[in-house]
Amino acid sequence: MCLFFFFSPALSWAQENVCFPPERPFVPAEIESAREYRDLIYNDFQLYFSELGSYLQCLDEERGRAFREGQEVTESYRRFFNQVVSVD
Repeated sequence: MCLFFFFSPALSWAQENVCFPPERPFVPAEIESAREYRDLIYNDFQLYFSELGSYLQCLDEERGRAFREGQEVTESYRRFFNQVVSVD
C-alpha cells in the first residue's frame, strides 16, 4: 500500500504550474482620495497590466500540460481496458 502511494500517478500535481493572478488595483470610491493617490493607483494599474501577460501565459502553459496529461491518461486507460477489463 505504501509503495502505491509513493509511485501513484495521482501525485502528478507536483508537475503542475501554479498560476497566480495579479492583484487587482484598488481605486477608492471617493474622488478626492483617488486624486490624492493617483500616482500610486496609476502604478498599481501598470503593474497589474504587466503581470497579466505572464499570468495568461502561465494559464496557457498549464492548459497545454493538462491536455497532454489527459491524452496520456486516456491512452493508459485504453491499454488497461484492453489488457485487463475486456479479457473478462
